[in-house]
Amino acid sequence: MSDLTNTVTRYLALWNEADADRRAAGIADLFTPGAPYIDPLAAVEGHAGVAAVLAGAREQFQGLSFELHGNVDTHHNIARFQWALVTGPGAEPIAIGFDVLVTDDSGKVTGVYGFLDKMPAA
Repeated sequence: MSDLTNTVTRYLALWNEADADRRAAGIADLFTPGAPYIDPLAAVEGHAGVAAVLAGAREQFQGLSFELHGNVDTHHNIARFQWALVTGPGAEPIAIGFDVLVTDDSGKVTGVYGFLDKMPAA
């Protein structure tokens, strides 16, 4: 597993972390202090901004989890990957997204840029 694939795995695990303190510690460990997270529904910067987006998703999608949907494609310090929001491991996705994650030379995330491919029905 490449370092970037490991970073993506850790990133997705943060979306599934129920404990806010562990989630905050994971964000601080994985992200640079001013890293942006930008997708069609959010544009935030820094650890507090990322934490707020993850907390909001956890509240909105209680009982669901985020999982890698396919393979991680990497080059240099960039990873692109699809994720799925599911009711259980391997279940039919309720939502699918495509993220681009960028790291610095030390492996810390300097930005995540997301796109939504499939949204839940209203």
